[in-house]
Amino acid sequence: MARVEVEMMTGQHNYAVLRLPGRRFPGVLVQGDSLSILSGEVQQALDLLRAGDTAAAEEELAYVANHLAELVDGYVRILDAAGMPLPFQRPA
Repeated sequence: MARVEVEMMTGQHNYAVLRLPGRRFPGVLVQGDSLSILSGEVQQALDLLRAGDTAAAEEELAYVANHLAELVDGYVRILDAAGMPLPFQRPA
């Protein structure tokens, strides 16, 4: 394990936007419990789809999609505030 300095571009939340040394663009650090919740929601949706319950699966996937969209929106706002370009096409 190596210790490195990172550029922290956000306050402390359930996620953080950080830029590692040598990287052009920052990344998003997601807390382990939040990552586990997202993974569990996707697994639940998969189980529901396999069981034929598409309505419940859609609800689970909508939760995950909304959560990920919030992360992307926050990332975009932070990079915009820092005057940095995005590493992807700006969401509509």
